[in-house]
Amino acid sequence: MSQVVTASSLVTLLAACSGPATAPATPPAAGQPDDPAVTALRASVARFAPTDVSADVSGLSAGDRTALTHLVRAAQVMDALFLRQVWAGNEALLTTLVTDRTAVGEARLRAFLVNKGPWSRLDHNEPFVSGVPAKPPSANFYPADATKADVDTWINTLPAAAKTQATGFFTTIRRGADGRLTAVPYSAEYQPELALAAEHLRAAAAATTDASLKAFLESRAAAFTSNDYYDSDVKWMELSGAIEPTIGPYEVYEDEWFNYKAAFEAFITVKDATESAHLQQFAGALQDIENNLPIDAKYRNPSLGAMAPIAVVNVVFSAGDANRGVQTAAFNLPNDERVIREKGSKRVMLKNNQQAKFDKVLVPISKIALAGADQANVAFDAFFTHILMHELMHGLGPHDITVNGRATTVRQELKDTYSAIEEAKADISGLFALQHLVDRGQLDKKYEQTMYTTFLASAFRSIRFGINEAHGRGQAIQLNYLLDRGAFRVDEAGTFSVDAAAIRDGVRALTAEIMTLQAEGDYAAARRMIDTLGVVRPPVQAVLDKLAGVPVDIEPRFVTAAALLQP
Repeated sequence: MSQVVTASSLVTLLAACSGPATAPATPPAAGQPDDPAVTALRASVARFAPTDVSADVSGLSAGDRTALTHLVRAAQVMDALFLRQVWAGNEALLTTLVTDRTAVGEARLRAFLVNKGPWSRLDHNEPFVSGVPAKPPSANFYPADATKADVDTWINTLPAAAKTQATGFFTTIRRGADGRLTAVPYSAEYQPELALAAEHLRAAAAATTDASLKAFLESRAAAFTSNDYYDSDVKWMELSGAIEPTIGPYEVYEDEWFNYKAAFEAFITVKDATESAHLQQFAGALQDIENNLPIDAKYRNPSLGAMAPIAVVNVVFSAGDANRGVQTAAFNLPNDERVIREKGSKRVMLKNNQQAKFDKVLVPISKIALAGADQANVAFDAFFTHILMHELMHGLGPHDITVNGRATTVRQELKDTYSAIEEAKADISGLFALQHLVDRGQLDKKYEQTMYTTFLASAFRSIRFGINEAHGRGQAIQLNYLLDRGAFRVDEAGTFSVDAAAIRDGVRALTAEIMTLQAEGDYAAARRMIDTLGVVRPPVQAVLDKLAGVPVDIEPRFVTAAALLQP
């Protein structure tokens, strides 16, 4: 694995072998035994259902279509960058895999492209290519010969300014010529790739007549050189046109040592203006929802402040950290606290991704998990609207709290229980909020027939990701609580249903219980809730066992992007 791969050649290689219309490897001819390794790889990847992902770009001007094409090209660079960030050996391994035209070689290549590396992200990062090391928790952000303790000790010896740079989103840690650790800006570490991406961003800026898009793209291209992303993050918040690109270093999940370092990703999307305007109406309802939360009035926030924008978009192309393993349904960015203080954050809903997940995963789950009468009440509108409300409810309820006269936060007090409890809060209070809007006449009454049943089916979807993950454990808490309250029921056939007479009170009670323990910073209560309810009970496991043939998620094939890239 000693090949040298240039920035442009790696981008070209990735684009060629992970194109929008890539098909699974050809199965063996009739009568020929299959290789067990091939069978296992195909079964692993089959958990991701190949899905055409498209967006309507017919209304765009010729200039905007040209801009969109350049944005897809820039996003392809993010794929190459992300491979480098995940593991230093990824580039060389990819060049080896593409030359192996055997059945097992093709199966490994497809698994590699889905997972962005030789480890299965659904299987606790188990390797599927022989000879590779365990997935490094440090990714490729830190020297391979350094330990976490080495880096932590070094960071803590630095003066304030140097420490800020070393722990910042946009630097890697390397060894200098003298062997000492040093922080290297992304603009230097990834200079060839970022120069190529910036070239495409500037070409897109030149092609579009949308002033807000032009300003963002020029600023983000400059950030790739300056390593200062603040101005372009602000301009991203101010996008107002039909094209809605998110491109750059954002999430820190790949850095499992410290969660310091941002991974490159891209969502190239077009806005659904009608749906965005429709959902923005929820902004005006949030204070009323806060004022009516089922908790003591002293725990409510009397002034939530201005609401950041909501964008409903359809994906044209996604790349890097935005396209590995399970696909994103919605996100909340940027992560820069300076921007959040000044502008808030933007909630982006990926509608066509959500529709695909609903069609390929949630509906098949409902046919197995739910009683027959409830299957008819599983609806995409309810699924989509609850995901939005989940994102919005993260901002409601207790955050800054006082415990024994001491100012603190929910996160600080709940410690290791925080993530699962917070995800459960956003989910269950999202249901409470939707019912509140129905009662106020701000949401169609049809949601009473669909939102609880759709939520029940979606609980099984999330729990399949594992209860060691915050979303899955949070769903287990809610499912078991509502079963204990009689709001959900299990029949003799092992299928689940909603009890219409009990569900509202159950949702209200759990919302109150979670938000009260958050407001009081009650770690012991949070731990008890997780230990007693954050488990998979036998009736739930029996359903999960029946879902083996249902995909866990989608594998997107970006057909609109493919059309744009045609010469």
